[in-house]
Amino acid sequence: MSFPCLEKLEKRSKKLVEEGPEPVYSKISDKNVDMYHSGEPIFLDYGGFLPEFDIAYESWGTLNADRSNAVLIHTGLSASSHAHSTKKNPTSGWWEDFIGPDRYLDTNKYFVICTNVIGGCFGSTGPMSVDPSTGEKYATSFPVISVNDMVRAQHRLISDHFSIKKLYCSIGASMGGMQSLAYANEFSDEVVKVVSISGCAKSHPYSIAMRFCQRHVLMTDPKWNKGYYYNGVPPHTGMKLAREIATITYRSGPEWEQRFGVERADPSRQPAFCPDFLIETYLDHAGEKWCLDFDPNSFLYISKAMDLFDLGKKTRSRAVKSRHQAERRFKGENISSGELVYKPSAFCEYEHPMEENHRTRRFTPEQSKEDLVEGLSRIADKEVLVVGVESDILFPAWQQMEIFNLLREAEARKGADGSNIHHVELSKEDSYYGHDTFLLALKYVGDPVKAFLG
Repeated sequence: MSFPCLEKLEKRSKKLVEEGPEPVYSKISDKNVDMYHSGEPIFLDYGGFLPEFDIAYESWGTLNADRSNAVLIHTGLSASSHAHSTKKNPTSGWWEDFIGPDRYLDTNKYFVICTNVIGGCFGSTGPMSVDPSTGEKYATSFPVISVNDMVRAQHRLISDHFSIKKLYCSIGASMGGMQSLAYANEFSDEVVKVVSISGCAKSHPYSIAMRFCQRHVLMTDPKWNKGYYYNGVPPHTGMKLAREIATITYRSGPEWEQRFGVERADPSRQPAFCPDFLIETYLDHAGEKWCLDFDPNSFLYISKAMDLFDLGKKTRSRAVKSRHQAERRFKGENISSGELVYKPSAFCEYEHPMEENHRTRRFTPEQSKEDLVEGLSRIADKEVLVVGVESDILFPAWQQMEIFNLLREAEARKGADGSNIHHVELSKEDSYYGHDTFLLALKYVGDPVKAFLG
């Protein structure tokens, strides 16, 4: 039996050795995006800091005289700031038909901004950036980041560069749906409206488990080299496998049943261990297409930030304390190890892994709910639209309903009726594209967004 899929990987490795890797993300510059540089340090939720950082961004529409019409788009894990075409980069963006004159994000009305998150690889400071203290790329010496760190970096762009005192809307889908809530949580007085599409208030075990598997296959690729691969061949095999796993979570069973069924690509040929069924060829193509288009270390850091996401009061309070300690260390103050909230180490393991039957839950469901209600109270007085998708298995629809209920509960405790909190759930009839619905079923996502924005 032949194994052409393995031969393809070997050929790519050989080509990368001979010609040198030139991944797409290494070509990002101020020639195709706008750049904002902050020369001030940013202190991070898990005890680290960046002495300075860059944010890559793009914008559409016109900022009005009183700077009150700004809409900030937050991206998913692998997206760049290129949500829509620009003069600098006329290629179609990942939300091309969602943004523009008279579209769902109407640039006749709004000044729309989209950034690449810190930790990313499309222009913003991330693991492949140069550490100013060493002159070398950060690689895995880059500090652990959180989703809230991402939005606090974005806030520098919004407030310092654009002098915008209040966003009209903070909007995003997937990880962007986390960020849209986090921005309002961090800067409660600086947002009018919030739209969270296919997001959550706290990551749940299934999505954490799936992202862990993706990171694990990447880190076990020998070419990953503990993150220090920038002068050699990147771990393209691990990235391909990670993307194949991810793709399973991005779409839905009903779509694949209709699209592929259990048909083989070529029934006249002998069954093979390499991609054989149509669904296998689809996953193989998805992995091939992406394996050199995203920095592996950025994938590790951003996916971990998603796992760590939790807007509960206890987590946010701990993060604030950790940031204050990071600032004290930056200023040269001595902090005893006993004081530290977190001890910096991005890639460590427990010495004694938990037994299968070991009970690890720290909070009961009731305690967890109470913690989230208290944490979300800073957002609850905003106009909020939460959009869920019934066919989504990565961020299942119950998570968006949970956000809605938590916000309504937080408002009720303030004596309000919660009429400012809105929820829309797209049925399988409206979209069977699963988590990717926000990219593929624009009308069903866009109509409620447009109506909400007014």
